[in-house]
Amino acid sequence: MKRSFRQLVLILLLITLLPSRVRLKDITTIENTNQISLIGYGLVIGLNGTGDRSSGNRGSAFTVQTISNMLEKFGITVPPANLRTRNVAAVMVSSKTPVFGRVGTQFDVTVSSLGDATSLEGGVLLMTPLMSMDGTYYAQAQGAVSIGGYNIETVAGEKLRKNHALVGRVPNGATLKTALQQTDFSLDEPVRFLLTDPDFVTASRIADEINLQYGAYTAGDVNDKTTKGWLAHPLNAGVVELTHPDSIDSVEKLVFFVADVETLWVDPDIEARVVINERTGTIVAGGNVRISEVMVSHGNLTIHTSQRPIISQPGASFSNAGKTVVVPITETSVNEEASTAAVVPETTSVSDLAAALNEMGVKPRDIIAIFQALKVAGALNAKLIIM
Repeated sequence: MKRSFRQLVLILLLITLLPSRVRLKDITTIENTNQISLIGYGLVIGLNGTGDRSSGNRGSAFTVQTISNMLEKFGITVPPANLRTRNVAAVMVSSKTPVFGRVGTQFDVTVSSLGDATSLEGGVLLMTPLMSMDGTYYAQAQGAVSIGGYNIETVAGEKLRKNHALVGRVPNGATLKTALQQTDFSLDEPVRFLLTDPDFVTASRIADEINLQYGAYTAGDVNDKTTKGWLAHPLNAGVVELTHPDSIDSVEKLVFFVADVETLWVDPDIEARVVINERTGTIVAGGNVRISEVMVSHGNLTIHTSQRPIISQPGASFSNAGKTVVVPITETSVNEEASTAAVVPETTSVSDLAAALNEMGVKPRDIIAIFQALKVAGALNAKLIIM
């Protein structure tokens, strides 16, 4: 346990030492490029007996009905009661429209089992229409399903499983059929960058970097943050507006200009957060997290209860009337480990705290409780998020 915890400490140290500057395109998106969520209902065929059940109380009636309806379109009439197949599974298909997509653009879709199938391995998705929430038809999907794993069950009840076999993807399996809302650039409108994580400091730094790189300060006072001659203006914590220079006189030049701006390196301001997943015992803390001076004491109380059987055998004189009796004897032991305490100095970083807890021999589950107690005590100068 200590070895794995030291590895965690090393990872935290490496993350802290990594450079914080990132490309503009990695923390922003361009306005009017919102994607539309799509969903559809379809069938996956070609399964090796791992599809939905077609009979019994646990059967998927909608799968049988769908197969029957599909066969009728090909001129084959088969009553649903006569269908007995385990090679077909009903699935829901979901995806989003591609950014700047045109009619004919291909994109990936996710396929998820809807019935009681055991695996989608080796299946092929039949032609499935994809629609938006308002029922507008946008695309159709079809192709081989890739699950990246397997789920094997033998007759004897043995199971061998790798990854999740009931959800897969169809790479480039969908084709856009309906034109999206026009998202081309216009010389009459400014380009707006939307921050993935809105922050006033980050927005102002993005605007400063753009104006410094493209010499926009020559149009006004460099110390005047409201100068209208600037190319970039932070409208709020989540939007930075970019006006193209006068030398940009065509849409093609504007595209090259925006592409150049997206490669600028900026220094985002990251909010101090500690994210805890209690289900898995995972703790992720940012490099800006600071801890005020506090004393941490840790100790374990272990109560172990066990039973051992005592066999009572009757003597020879009672061999006819006596019976052998098994009497359980309960033993209880209490083991209280010595408490360990450490004083954490003020403005301690996460890596320093992790090293201190490592010296105390604290386990990950206990670290979660310590972080929660630090927040209640007012010593954790960060936002605590529990998943």
